[in-house]
Amino acid sequence: MNLRLYDTAAGDVRDFVPLEDGKVGIYVCGLTVQSEPHVGHVRSAVNFDVLRRWLLARDYDVTFIRNITDIDDKILAKSAEQGRPWYNLTYDMKRLLDKAYADLNVLPPTYEPAATGHVPEMLELIDLLVERGHAYAAEDGSGDVYFDVRSWPAYGELTHQSIDDMEPAEDADPRGKRDPRDFALWKGHKPTEPTTASWPSPWGRGRPGWHIECSAMASKYLGGAFDIHGGGVDLRFPHHENEQAQSRAAGFGFASYWLHNAWITTSGEKMSKSLGNSLLVPEVLKQVRGIELRYYMVAAHYRSHVEFSFEALQDAAAAFRRIEGFLERARTALPAEFHVGTSSGEEPWLSFAAAMDDDLGTPAAVAVIHDAVRLGNKQLTEKDEDGLKSTYAHLHAMLDVLGLNPFDAVWSGASGDDTKLTNAIDVLVAGLLEQRNEARAAKDWATADAIRDRIKAAGIEVEDTPDGPRWTIDGGSN
Repeated sequence: MNLRLYDTAAGDVRDFVPLEDGKVGIYVCGLTVQSEPHVGHVRSAVNFDVLRRWLLARDYDVTFIRNITDIDDKILAKSAEQGRPWYNLTYDMKRLLDKAYADLNVLPPTYEPAATGHVPEMLELIDLLVERGHAYAAEDGSGDVYFDVRSWPAYGELTHQSIDDMEPAEDADPRGKRDPRDFALWKGHKPTEPTTASWPSPWGRGRPGWHIECSAMASKYLGGAFDIHGGGVDLRFPHHENEQAQSRAAGFGFASYWLHNAWITTSGEKMSKSLGNSLLVPEVLKQVRGIELRYYMVAAHYRSHVEFSFEALQDAAAAFRRIEGFLERARTALPAEFHVGTSSGEEPWLSFAAAMDDDLGTPAAVAVIHDAVRLGNKQLTEKDEDGLKSTYAHLHAMLDVLGLNPFDAVWSGASGDDTKLTNAIDVLVAGLLEQRNEARAAKDWATADAIRDRIKAAGIEVEDTPDGPRWTIDGGSN
C-alpha cells in the first residue's frame, strides 16, 4: 500500500509522491516562544514526529526543519508587561519548550532556524517580491512593506476562499495599504518599541512580518520546492495561505502537500494560556509520565480534535501501562540472549503499516498494538516461546514508530547511577518479597500483610502474577 496523506490544498487524501525518490523534505511551523508551553502547544510536534518516524521506517531520507518565531508583536507586548528584554523572554521560553519536547521524546529536527537569525534572507525575498510587482512600500512613511494580494490571482487557493470574502489583515495599520487584505512583509520601527527589535532595511529600520519568516527559512533549508509543509489547523489562514502566496509569487514551487493537525480543546475551545497553569507541560507531567502523555496524544488521529480531561489522560495512562506490563513480563520470560530484529512482511506489522499508510491512522495502529498484547499474553500463558519472540519483536518495532518504546533510553533515563539505584532497590524489594512469601507459606497473614504495607509505604506497588510477584514505581515495572 502507498502512503496516503490528507492534503489541505486538495481537500482530500492523496498518494504521497516525493519530489525526489527516497528523500523527503518537511517544514513544520514551530511555536512563537512568548510563554510556557502547555499540552496543546506540543501536540503538533508530537504528531509530526510520528510522521517523520514513519517515513524513516519506510526507509526515506528525511530532512526535517521546524522553526522558532522569536520576534513578533506578542513577544514585544509580553516582554514589556514583564519588564524584561524581549530576547531574554524568548531565550527562557525556548529552553522550556526544548525541555517539553525532550520530555515527550520528540526527535530534534535536522535544523531549527530562528526568525531573528534569518533577517537577511527575508529582506532578499521581500526585495524580490517588490521587483516582481507583488509587494510595495507604504506611502505613509511608516516603513511598512505589504504583499499586494490583488496582484496574485491564486490568493486564497490553499483555504479555498475568495479574496472578497476575506476579513482585513490586522497585522499593521490599514492606512498604508492599497487593500485592507494586504499583509505586512516588513514592519517599520515604532518609537514605542525597543531599538534592539529592529534591523536596517532599504525601507528604514524595522522587523519582519510573521509570514515572510517561514517562506524565507523553508526556502533556505529545503529549496524553492519541497514535499510537506505542516502545522496546526489554526495556521491555515492567514499564515499558511500567505506563505504560499508570497512564495509562489516570488517564483518558488513551495510545498507539494499541506498537513494540519487539530487542536487539543477544553470545553470545546482551543486550549489557551487563559486556562491557567494546570495544563502546562511540567504540571501535567506531575500526574502522568511523559510516555503516557505522548500515548494520549498519539492514540488520537492527528486531524481529530482531542477534548482534554485528566480523567481521559489517566485512562490513557492505564492503557499504556498494560502494554508496558506485557513487555516487561515477556522480557523476563524470553531467553537473555534473545535480541529484537527488524519487523516487516508479517502480522501484526502488516496491519500496523496499513493503518499508518492510511493518513497516519494512529488509532487503528494503536488497536493493532493492543491486539498484539492480548495475543502475547496468551502466548505467555501457553509458554509459546517462538510466538512470543515474534510478538515481542513486532511490538518493539511498532512502538518505536510511535515514539513509545518504554525500553528506549530516552524514557528510562538509563544513566549509570540510575541503573545502580534500580538494581539496589530491586535487591531490597526482592528480599522483602521473599520474607512475605515465607510468611504466606506459613499462613502468617498478618506478617505478610505488614510486609506488603511496608513496601507500599515506600511508594512501591506489588502485583501478584502467575509468574510471581512484580513491583512497580510510578508506572515503571520490574
